[in-house]
Amino acid sequence: MSERMERVQAALAAAGTDLMALGPGPHMRWLLGFHPMPDERPCLLLVTPARAALLMPALNAAEARQHTGLPMLEWADTDGPQAALGRALDALGTRTARRLALDEAMRTDFALLVQRALPGAESRLAGALMAPLRMRKDAAEQAALRENAVIADAAMEAVLAAMAPGVTEAELAQVARAAFREHGAQPLFTIVGAGPNGAFPHHHTGDTPLREGDAVVVDIGARKGAFSSDITRMAAVGHAPEGYAAVHAAVEQAVQAALDAARPGVRAAEVDRAARGVIEAAGYGAQFVHRTGHGMGLEPHEPPWIVAGETTVLEPGMVFTIEPGIYLEGRFGLRLEEVVILQEDGPEVLSRLPRECRVV
Repeated sequence: MSERMERVQAALAAAGTDLMALGPGPHMRWLLGFHPMPDERPCLLLVTPARAALLMPALNAAEARQHTGLPMLEWADTDGPQAALGRALDALGTRTARRLALDEAMRTDFALLVQRALPGAESRLAGALMAPLRMRKDAAEQAALRENAVIADAAMEAVLAAMAPGVTEAELAQVARAAFREHGAQPLFTIVGAGPNGAFPHHHTGDTPLREGDAVVVDIGARKGAFSSDITRMAAVGHAPEGYAAVHAAVEQAVQAALDAARPGVRAAEVDRAARGVIEAAGYGAQFVHRTGHGMGLEPHEPPWIVAGETTVLEPGMVFTIEPGIYLEGRFGLRLEEVVILQEDGPEVLSRLPRECRVV
């Protein structure tokens, strides 16, 4: 954690940022290896180019000291956090901070507390400084992502095995959740879209029963430890609907094109362009309505974004999804998703499940 703190402080210095304030969440967890329970009580990790301290609710201080030796400015419920924050700013030498970075994911009232204490400071989002550091996963992080992918494969197999005419989307989602928990993972999302529902990329799983000839989208993910999984596969009930094979072929070719394009030194937008070009050539460009992928790590969705206009240069250790899709309103949707770790020689695909349509 100390090495990570040094990197963050160097980034603050290079950006000319006097103070960064982080709430309990992914940024704080990446820097400290933990974060206190998030609630309405302001808890802030305050970092300058040379120092760091914690503004800490008194009821969490004893436990927090088991995880970090950083100085803590405690405050009690009866006193409120303002005076303790003032003492923290004095201790850090940032009473006259001019440039402030605020955690984009923390509570708005936490951010306002800091801004009111530094009324003359220019604010920016901390993600601009943190994302380049967090995007490259170390060996332990990569191992955790691989473990989660194995669990996701098992959960997907359980869902596919449970499919049959009359089984509802919600029942299949419950199968996925049970399989995740059986392997020690906490379910995060279970999207099951049968037939026309699959044409909604983020369909709200409901009580629709599977019918003969339905194409079914299954997009599931869960978290074990600090990291998570994300996988999408397709199934057909009895037989695929008319026109499905050509659409599936186009999406599969788009996945392959994106995998081929994903190399160190390539901009993220070029991976999106490779996938999108295949789907446009097949005549379905208007039906590919989302980005090609998103980064994964402590958050299920985080940089790098695999989307048009994204200038991030891909580097070894970056982790992201490749998930092109085609959505035909009133008929069916089709998405195929892989999580990859970019290595020196190209992408390492974490799932071991084939992308072919499973007929059930």
